[in-house]
Amino acid sequence: MKLMPTAAARAALVLILAAAVLPAAAQNVAIVGGKPVPKSRVDALLKEAERAGQAIGPEMQQQARDQVVLREIFVQEAERRGLAASPEYRARLELARQSVLIRELFEDFRARNPVTDDDARIEYDKFKAQAAGSEYRARHILVEKEDDAKSLIKQIQAGAKFEDVAKKHSKDPGSAENGGDLDFAKPDAYVPEFGQAMTRLKPGEMTAAPVQSPFGWHIIRLEETREAPFPAFDDVKGQIRQRIEQVRLQDFQESLRAKAKTDYKFAQ
Repeated sequence: MKLMPTAAARAALVLILAAAVLPAAAQNVAIVGGKPVPKSRVDALLKEAERAGQAIGPEMQQQARDQVVLREIFVQEAERRGLAASPEYRARLELARQSVLIRELFEDFRARNPVTDDDARIEYDKFKAQAAGSEYRARHILVEKEDDAKSLIKQIQAGAKFEDVAKKHSKDPGSAENGGDLDFAKPDAYVPEFGQAMTRLKPGEMTAAPVQSPFGWHIIRLEETREAPFPAFDDVKGQIRQRIEQVRLQDFQESLRAKAKTDYKFAQ
């Protein structure tokens, strides 16, 4: 005769079975149409959001769970309609597979070739050296004829305000309303004739004779000079590192294209 298990034995058996089932069940978000939706899909979706710079909080986690369950519902319906067998689907699936794999390739390259602060500092110093030098703040009056410029110079020398004369007579639409003010700029920002004449002046001085350029005749007054400002390293470090990373990635892509064995001719 077989003995019936005691109540305690039955309870123990239930606990053993639950322990075996619960860990697997805990890895699923839901069951849709008899098919489990694994939690790993939620984790992957949240990782993508994190890569995009989104903050991962309880609300985002709930949205991710909703999304993977909805996707499973929609996918099952698409499969029920036989859409997974269509040529269009297979072509799009291949493109998606390539896009994901290429992104992983580039992420792997970035991880293997990190841009350090020292790399950024070297690039920063190059930019700073190129930007070094004096900036000039000048005013000017632009007219079409030399005689008109000479006449205006005499008016200013006789006591007329440069700013008022510029507003009334200058043909430069960008500065006339501001009394001819050109703000701070380096000499090479202007045509050579203008830049050279400006740098020969001292602050407060005006050209004694009109200066000709391809735009017409200028009367120039230098207001002040200063050393060209440049942002602190810490303020632009992130932008510089991003730029270096982009250049390295582009070089990597070009090297792969150059080494590839193909009969295809790329457009230049």
